[in-house]
Amino acid sequence: MRSRRAIVGILGLSLFVVGFGFVLFANAVMRQPETRDQRADGIVVLTGGQTRIEEAARLLKDGRGERLLISGVNTKIGRSSLIKISGLDEQTFSCCVDLGYAALNTVGNADETRRWAEAFGYERLIVVTASYHMPRSLAELARAMPNIELLPHPVAPDDLRHKVWWLDPTTTRLLAQEYVKFLPAAIRLAVTRGMAPWQADSVTASSATPSKS
Repeated sequence: MRSRRAIVGILGLSLFVVGFGFVLFANAVMRQPETRDQRADGIVVLTGGQTRIEEAARLLKDGRGERLLISGVNTKIGRSSLIKISGLDEQTFSCCVDLGYAALNTVGNADETRRWAEAFGYERLIVVTASYHMPRSLAELARAMPNIELLPHPVAPDDLRHKVWWLDPTTTRLLAQEYVKFLPAAIRLAVTRGMAPWQADSVTASSATPSKS
């Protein structure tokens, strides 16, 4: 009987923690994003909405970064369409915009961004994506690029602005789905960071061990 009560208590506490976490998550991502004059080596935008590309292009025009990566581009979208969506002129687009077609999800975005940042030697990136997608994006990007500074620049989708999320079933469902996807990403990041000191010690120990000739 006691063990059953303990299990019920643990389950109840777990549900409360997850539910409370969701409320904090939803309130955080639904806030109107702050606009800050932050500058970086480069800018990366994770595709999924036209406003994201427009905002990333604006940051590039404002000189917030020297290059822009559009990650996760649909292969069916041509270059001319992207130029039109971005609002950039042909010269700027040709010189300073890179297109990534390999990423199929957020994990792929992180890998694609890591390769791009390494190719240019970037250490500081502005990340542009939807506000509700930002926590998961930062978690995956930080796991893939632990030594690169990430500056979030969330974009509030037009259909979510000024809405009270708990009064709108569609918005609540979207946030719940994103929260469920965010939790594993956050856990993976925590595990990776927790393992980092052990991995560093292992590498140090291996380097210090004299080799047999």
